[in-house]
Amino acid sequence: MSNEALGIIGGTGRLGGAIARAVLVKALLSAGNLVISNRSGRHPLAQQGAYLVADNQDLVDRSDVVILAIRPEHFASLNIDATGKTVISLMAGISAKTTMVQTSALAVVRAMPNAAVEIEQSFTPWHCSGEIETTTRSLVQRLFECVGTAVEVQEEDFIDYLSALSGTGPAFPALLMTALANQAMAAGIPSDIAQLAAKSVVVNSSQLLARQDAQQIIDTLVAYRGVTAAALQAMTHSHFEEQIGRALYEGAAVARKGLQT
Repeated sequence: MSNEALGIIGGTGRLGGAIARAVLVKALLSAGNLVISNRSGRHPLAQQGAYLVADNQDLVDRSDVVILAIRPEHFASLNIDATGKTVISLMAGISAKTTMVQTSALAVVRAMPNAAVEIEQSFTPWHCSGEIETTTRSLVQRLFECVGTAVEVQEEDFIDYLSALSGTGPAFPALLMTALANQAMAAGIPSDIAQLAAKSVVVNSSQLLARQDAQQIIDTLVAYRGVTAAALQAMTHSHFEEQIGRALYEGAAVARKGLQT
């Protein structure tokens, strides 16, 4: 349990709220060391042990580490002085340098969790700019482990690329599931059966990947030279991997826009 005080600006939103709840449930912090700002100063999280304030600067003053769980477009109007503090930014497209200049933070951690924080299954890469204490670095890692797995990366640019990969959360699986169901319906399969079959592939069957190597699965199925092999080969011949690469490139390009300022 950490004795450092953690403040979450946006801690009653979807992302910040999920992190706040996980921190409380897993007792990462000692009682009263989680501070959340809310315009009304009231929220159900207070009943679980969080300390609520109505002013963002008040939150910063009470905290050693401050999380910005806000939309990037709201950052320009965020007026806080975090001198001497560590700020953790969950915003895509806002560089550590920009965050440091605007907040006067001693150090800035850029992190990119995804929507799976709600089920504590997010993968969260993070990068630190500036010097932080060993205890604070440990707190950052354990903080994101409360909502899944986390890893520190050595280059800030990795965060922008991973924003388009792991940061998308369920978006790519959702797109695949929708495409499979739509194609099945186009082939005459009833909608309910098509949806169930697609969900089985994306949600259920993919759980095998948790304990088996992905490439080994592909190689084994291709070696059978059956139905699955024909489907996989058709996707390969249609440059499926190159299309994924272009998608990640375009997403990362959007995330990097903040680094150009």
